[in-house]
Amino acid sequence: MKAETVFLHGGASFDPVTGAVSTPIYQSATFRHPGLGESTGYDYSRALNPTRSVLEKRLALAEHGKYGLAFSSGMGAISSLIKLFKPGDNIIVSADLYGGTYRLFNGYYSKYGFSFTWADTSDFEQINKNCSPQTKALFIETPSNPMMKVTDIRRSADFIHEKGGFLIVDNTFLTPWFQNPLDFGADFVIHSGTKYLGGHHDALSGFIVHSNDEAEVRLRDAQMSEGAALAPFDAWLTLRGLKTLALRMDKAAINAEIIAGWLRGHPAVERVFWIGFPDHPQYGLSQNQSRGSGGMISFYMKDASQIPQVLKRVSLIMFAESLGGVDSLITYPVVQTHSAIPEAMRTAAGVSDKLLRLSIGIENVDDLIADLAQALPPAGLRISHAPVNLPN
Repeated sequence: MKAETVFLHGGASFDPVTGAVSTPIYQSATFRHPGLGESTGYDYSRALNPTRSVLEKRLALAEHGKYGLAFSSGMGAISSLIKLFKPGDNIIVSADLYGGTYRLFNGYYSKYGFSFTWADTSDFEQINKNCSPQTKALFIETPSNPMMKVTDIRRSADFIHEKGGFLIVDNTFLTPWFQNPLDFGADFVIHSGTKYLGGHHDALSGFIVHSNDEAEVRLRDAQMSEGAALAPFDAWLTLRGLKTLALRMDKAAINAEIIAGWLRGHPAVERVFWIGFPDHPQYGLSQNQSRGSGGMISFYMKDASQIPQVLKRVSLIMFAESLGGVDSLITYPVVQTHSAIPEAMRTAAGVSDKLLRLSIGIENVDDLIADLAQALPPAGLRISHAPVNLPN
């Protein structure tokens, strides 16, 4: 099946008992056994739940993997994945990775003997320089959040595999519609399903997709033992969101292309970060390993003192954390998503007090530009945008 069809029908097109075309919400904590030593395959929802099972199978198919595991959040997924490693192991991590991941790694797992090295993974020399005999994994975001740096998945996979380690790729920004890291040698794909997969800002979820038989046993045990498994209703909401993923991603990407170009021409904007610009440092790489540029944009204001006014004035675009939904959001990373990262480290990664991040939704692009135009100084300035050809 092609990807669009997998998003709708992967795992199961309908309930085999009732014929329901919408996967039922099995809102049950426990399941009756027919007799001693007999089971329907489901015993307790923390271990397995029929609604969650369909979602896990569907996302595994979408990411070209053998196994999928659904968690109550992206952080829950990452926490379970770390259980594959042991104290003393080192993991190299993208320097401008989501701040919550930094908090989890340095605030919690470092206490138990794990070590984490933060590097600009788009610069392969930094990966090589920071690798040690204790390095057992690379953990990358590509594109990265929020600086939109692109890391070479194939090269990273080949490098860490030579060292006997794993490549972990957070694919939240591009989703399986635009990018499939397992096809380029990644061992594990991570998603915050709260974002594009769910797509409506109404459910938390997280995912691991992979094809490693041995790791599957350990990950299932961690999921069940820690109890971070996704609840049935949130699994159903995410299944519903997946059905329109391709349509939403394409619309957001078209809007983002127009808005990124518009922002480049605005006198209050210093620099725009979007992976679809031909002059992006890793544009060619991005074109080779992905099929689209997504809906995420970051930009520097020329004057940081104007940012409170911008955040106060936006109306259609909402000032809120998170990303990837049908509604456009604007975020101030230095005080929101990346506040847990030390200031010196943030600054070195480019996450300064001048940076704003946009998650472009599916609204009419002219309405979004009008909202930005009245919010950015000087208020009321309007800059026209060139028409963009829609894909066939």
